[in-house]
Amino acid sequence: MTALAPIALTIGEPGGIGPELAVKAWLKREQDEIAPFCLISPVSVVKQAIAQSGKDVPLEVIKTIDAATTVFNHALPVLEIADISTDVVSGVASAKTANVVIESITRAVELATKGDACAVVTNPIQKSALYEAGFSHPGHTEFLAELAGPGTIPVMMLANSQLRVVPLTIHIALKDVPTQLTTELFVERCRITHQSLREAFGITVPRLAVAGLNPHAGEDGAMGTEEQTIMAPAIEQLRNEGIDVIGPLPADTMFHAEARANYDVALCPYHDQALIPVKTLDFHGGVNVTLGLPFIRTSPDHGTALNIAGKGIARADSLVAALKMAAEMATKRLATGA
Repeated sequence: MTALAPIALTIGEPGGIGPELAVKAWLKREQDEIAPFCLISPVSVVKQAIAQSGKDVPLEVIKTIDAATTVFNHALPVLEIADISTDVVSGVASAKTANVVIESITRAVELATKGDACAVVTNPIQKSALYEAGFSHPGHTEFLAELAGPGTIPVMMLANSQLRVVPLTIHIALKDVPTQLTTELFVERCRITHQSLREAFGITVPRLAVAGLNPHAGEDGAMGTEEQTIMAPAIEQLRNEGIDVIGPLPADTMFHAEARANYDVALCPYHDQALIPVKTLDFHGGVNVTLGLPFIRTSPDHGTALNIAGKGIARADSLVAALKMAAEMATKRLATGA
């Protein structure tokens, strides 16, 4: 089988824990069998993170990402971008570093789009600092979708070794969920999820399970009718297309071990309904995966953690899991020819 290209790892918010996590992930490369990655960053930011780590971490600047494959065994490969004109203070996010954050993401996507990188793994960004600098996107995912090109519909999936979940609506108030959850949206998200599980996870016949919106999945309309008016027509349409989907199911009985054995992914109407079980099962090992992009993208399932940045105590579990999942997905996609 063709060898995988290296993973493109973005620096994220320079004042956050991203640089520290990248260093820690490289140190764990043999222990956790991490595929080669290249950190896209100003060298000064990486050197600062290495100094703060107190570890002997050799750094090697590379000209092209393919060099990371050989460099990775003996040094942390860094694909250098323009240096920062201001000092980076650990624990402080600054609009002055926004251009670096954005350039790191853009370069990573370019490399993945060309096939020079097998996947993009993104360290957390501080949206408030980016907004202050004029960043016009709601978040990371929307920016990636724009870079991917017109017609791209990103779908967020959270995953760990025990569970995959897709929230059908994300960062909106609970009172707005019933109006945002349409049959059309439901069908669209399920199709993208189904296709992604086949292509990037190697699941030949993905099994989708849908959680109801209301208690007891509406109890035949006694506790809400969205299951009957919105979800049932969508499920029928999806089944007619040959997609294996069950539901809507009562959410309170979907996530114990015996129930999870019956599906490959759970699709949930609202944010917390999806994220609470996945984070309860493995808080530190969760991975944020963006489905629907023409390239693989994963990310740690946490933020910039400014309150602990630079203190050497941030856990790299989620970044390690994101790197490992990205490589696994890239291997599956290569095998399926997608």
